[in-house]
Amino acid sequence: MFIKVEGNQFIKNNRPYYFIGTNFWYGAHLAAKQSGDRERLLKELDTLKQNGMTNLRIMAGSEGKNHAPYGIPISMQPAPGVYNDDVLEGLDFLLAEMQKRDMQAVLCLSNFWYWSGGMSHYVSWATGETIPYPNDTNDWERYMRFTAAFYTNEVALNAYKKHVETIITRVNTLTQKAYFEDVTIMCWELANEPYAMQNKAAYIKWIENSSAFIKMLAPHQLVTIGGEGTTPFPWFTNNHGLTDYQFDSLDYITIHIWIQNWEWYHPNNHAKTYKNALKKAKNYIQDHVTIANTLNKPLVLEEFGISRDNLEYYKQATVNHRDTYFKAIFDFLCENIENNTGFVGCNFWAWGGLGAVHTPGNVSNNNMEFIGDPAHEPQGWYSVFESDTTTLQLINDYNLKLSTLSNRYF
Repeated sequence: MFIKVEGNQFIKNNRPYYFIGTNFWYGAHLAAKQSGDRERLLKELDTLKQNGMTNLRIMAGSEGKNHAPYGIPISMQPAPGVYNDDVLEGLDFLLAEMQKRDMQAVLCLSNFWYWSGGMSHYVSWATGETIPYPNDTNDWERYMRFTAAFYTNEVALNAYKKHVETIITRVNTLTQKAYFEDVTIMCWELANEPYAMQNKAAYIKWIENSSAFIKMLAPHQLVTIGGEGTTPFPWFTNNHGLTDYQFDSLDYITIHIWIQNWEWYHPNNHAKTYKNALKKAKNYIQDHVTIANTLNKPLVLEEFGISRDNLEYYKQATVNHRDTYFKAIFDFLCENIENNTGFVGCNFWAWGGLGAVHTPGNVSNNNMEFIGDPAHEPQGWYSVFESDTTTLQLINDYNLKLSTLSNRYF
């Protein structure tokens, strides 16, 4: 049965559906037969399943080519309408294996950021202009304004729409099932962290049109934007309020919280910054619970994380502070579920699994080995590895608690 929404709750098999999952954005790429590592993928899925992480957020769109050193090594769509069958068949394989394990996929159709190609490539393809990568220019606002031109460029919008249709109507080469018929796919996301910037009206129109188009193609699956929420930065404040999610074609609201990136928390000064950072994180969730309740829709915290202790990037570094933070977020999730507020799930950022950190602390493609940290960020920063046994035990324990909460009415 497809997961559905009733009021501010998810329903799976006639019961409330709560989850602590993860971001496994590179899943389709790791599953590619030629350029990936299917043996590792199967081990990753087994480990995730064993620890209750059955809700996986995955990129179902990666654009452009020659991304090194800032982007995904192998893209799904190297040129407009031209696809890499190896990666597409990797997505087929991933979904087929997830189905065997009763897992749910949240498929993200593009990205505001360049680490997977993203919307900036649609703009570049349409205009011929060079993407102003902020790793080169140190000017993030310039990149964001360039990318936000996507919403007003009809050529770019049509290319994105064609991609959306290509993926949603694709027939899995292994299961022979169309994606829009696959109960493994819980939700389609318009993009990862799209921002309006200077184009608020066009941005809202894109949300309205794209979500309605997806609902037409896949009426039994859920749709959401994939946004961060109303972040504390001035150029983001046009985003993710009530107007963004007003449409019936959007089923739930997402937020992301970055206590370290937003300078609420400093890992080298945990004792003095953590308590206030956690308070701000909970307030951020609560602010968006209010928005979700106004619209009578569920809320998911689909990205959050902090570094290893003392900002170490090595895989062997301790994660005591991360465990403390994760436990606090999981407790807050359970508290909200018990009070039926509509905050019903979360996905931490991000699964590193069996991957190795070849270039710790460096912006790098990590010798083309996938971990949770995209290539434009320091490698080993936020990844949760299979060797982080205390973190995995924590996640497993809380997923068992969520299962108990789901069964409380029966």
